[in-house]
Amino acid sequence: MRTSINRLPLVSLRLVSLITVIAGLLGSPAILAGDRLTVFACEPEWAALADEIGGAQVKTFSATHARQDPHYIRARPSLIAKIRRADLVICSGAGLEVGWLPVLLQKANAQVQPGAAGSLMAAELVPLLEVPQVVDRSQGDVHPEGNPHVHLDPYNILTVAKELARRLASLDAANAAVYNSRLADFSQRWQTHIAQWETRAAPLRGKRLVVHHKAWSYLIAWLGLEQLATLEPRPGIPPTASHLEKLLQTVRQQSVLAIIRTPYRSAEPSEWLAEKTGIPAVMLPYTVGGDAESGDLFALFERTLALLEAQL
Repeated sequence: MRTSINRLPLVSLRLVSLITVIAGLLGSPAILAGDRLTVFACEPEWAALADEIGGAQVKTFSATHARQDPHYIRARPSLIAKIRRADLVICSGAGLEVGWLPVLLQKANAQVQPGAAGSLMAAELVPLLEVPQVVDRSQGDVHPEGNPHVHLDPYNILTVAKELARRLASLDAANAAVYNSRLADFSQRWQTHIAQWETRAAPLRGKRLVVHHKAWSYLIAWLGLEQLATLEPRPGIPPTASHLEKLLQTVRQQSVLAIIRTPYRSAEPSEWLAEKTGIPAVMLPYTVGGDAESGDLFALFERTLALLEAQL
């Protein structure tokens, strides 16, 4: 009898611990407590969009910042801790995060696994550019699904916003009206800005650009620009001296508006080419927070357009 009495508290403690673990796996803390939804965004643009649509009803976290290459980050313990508490994960997809997101998802709850309501991949919602016919490692770091940098076409942002609002409403039905209202407001303002941006960008149509990496394909397509060449000999392969020399000969015979790069790319190759040709080397913000003037999605496109207009 003494043995049973002494063991009972230990059994009860283990039971409580088991219940706590199960509760953590079956539902996120935010939903169980009726608190705000927790959104884990892979990139700053999607965190900014979640803030636009979710407002005070969501807590957002971005796994990367504007000076990090979203292809290559470490699946740090701090990120694992964040994704474990997430009600919704929103990322670019199309293989952009393939080097680290699957590792994080191994530790996440069922609600945010691929195919679940809490998993939102932007690339699955929009038409993708540069889908390869054949995937060969000799071509460099080619994404089999297509180019994943979809956020630089503002129409894609609007498409993702609509699905994001639907997902938030399904996860948090009590605040569905809030998400739908914020979506309507965002859509109206966003479409007004698109019309203004397109009017301003008309003089840019047909202008040629040299890019460091094919991160700009959706922006180029939207504005009617032309990508003349890339500083990378193949996607994901750093610029080589021989490739830059060949590129120099090509660029000297063309009219080029600018050589553009993201904040996380080395300035050295573009500045070398700029020095040899007189073509301006320009760092565009690429994502929210890419420079001091790009603090939200609207500012990101305003700033990008202003920097391109300045080269005319």
